[in-house]
Amino acid sequence: MSDKKYLIKLEDIKPLVSDSRGCVASNTIIVDGLKIGFMYRDYPDEDIENDSGWRFLSGTEDDDYLDDIENSQVMDINTVANYDPSIIPYLKNSRGIELERIEGTDKFRKLEE
Repeated sequence: MSDKKYLIKLEDIKPLVSDSRGCVASNTIIVDGLKIGFMYRDYPDEDIENDSGWRFLSGTEDDDYLDDIENSQVMDINTVANYDPSIIPYLKNSRGIELERIEGTDKFRKLEE
């Protein structure tokens, strides 16, 4: 891992989900502490070992931010769930799903195409 200052120390990560596959999370969540505002599941990236396809964003990122690889981190799904446990009920969704947080709640809704 890089020398980023993550909000949760590795030794403080609790086992919340049994899925240990990889995912990508924005630094706005894991470094800055914003809640997940948008999540989607894509096809796994061959460059990410054991990738689940899940991507987690706060929703505040612009294209320039997302284009910079240093602004996100590959980690396991359980770690991201420790940052925002409200994602747990949605993790069994299939590829192609896009979800956004319902403002002021811990619930997400499916985005329509």
